Amino acid sequence: MVKSIVPPSTSIGREISVISPPTVLAGSGRTLPPGYIHLGVAKEIAPTLRAFGLDPDPIIRMAGLDPRLLDDGANVIPHAALGRLLTLSVAHTRCPHFGLLVGQRGTILSLGLVGRLMQHSETVGDAMRALVCNLSIQNRGSVPSLTIIGDTALFTFSIYQPKAESADQISDGSLAVAVNALRALCGPDWAPTEVLLPRIAPADHDPYRRHFRAPVRFNQETAVIVFPSNDLNCRIVGADPVVRALLEERIKQMKGAQSSVLSDDIRRLLRTRLTSKHCSADDIADVLAMHRRTLSRRLKGSGMGYRAITNEIRFEIARQLLQDTEVPLGQIAAALGYSEASAFTRAFRRWSGRTPTAWRGEGHPG
Repeated sequence: MVKSIVPPSTSIGREISVISPPTVLAGSGRTLPPGYIHLGVAKEIAPTLRAFGLDPDPIIRMAGLDPRLLDDGANVIPHAALGRLLTLSVAHTRCPHFGLLVGQRGTILSLGLVGRLMQHSETVGDAMRALVCNLSIQNRGSVPSLTIIGDTALFTFSIYQPKAESADQISDGSLAVAVNALRALCGPDWAPTEVLLPRIAPADHDPYRRHFRAPVRFNQETAVIVFPSNDLNCRIVGADPVVRALLEERIKQMKGAQSSVLSDDIRRLLRTRLTSKHCSADDIADVLAMHRRTLSRRLKGSGMGYRAITNEIRFEIARQLLQDTEVPLGQIAAALGYSEASAFTRAFRRWSGRTPTAWRGEGHPG
């Protein structure tokens, strides 16, 4: 039986993972737009490139960024620019696990205010809930979720921005820093039960085994850290309830009182729910605490309907799995809710003009 974790302060929804008010850029009074992120651990890309003997500045400029931006993890960049930069970094270093190396350099403090709140949470479970509920104040390109199945906890990280480059590298780095954060909370010897990665198995598995200290399964549908659910009950040494209250208030202020971008909220919801049975328009309206007709009316006002958003996310998941993994077409079709692979093939051809097999055979199309 799956037990979804609901934050105590949330009165709507059955899962942690997805809905939060918009993020306010520090000191700016503006919201963090959909598709943007605070650099966070991506700040470690420059020193990782230097470790290969490369000057990072020309590579960063090729990605369309000012190299000075990477000096401060609080700076904001488009999620798409992060993907371009990782693609270029892999090409220049010829290192297929470059994203993993970047993530290894990250710490719980790479998660900014959310990381600090995790440090001062009462238990590891509270810390993971804080991460899942609040990461959107720093990252509007990816979405985490936390689920308990029996005595097993699953921390999942998914990219929901369309046409994201280097989704495999982003997943590698994100799980690497998440494991570092868990070790900061549970102790340096902590290790997951196993790690699942949505990427083709590399020729050399050792870098992954060394960092995660656990079995790593490649060619998976999602990026997941699997660990005993009992670990969530561990109390965090040094947590200060006064500091925690201050951080919670600051994050609440950052989320602000403005209404969020509904289509972006739905994308984030769907990215974690499309592979389950709970992603109909009625289900999503229920999670958002609004009537189905209200959802349709508001989406119509934004110029994009629910079905179009659903197909966009289905295409993004399919594209990532076809490009980055060797997951069979039938398995991808089933994961996306198609009863037959032929129905998935027809849908994919409508979205891209190509069959899934042709798309995969072309490597990494733009």
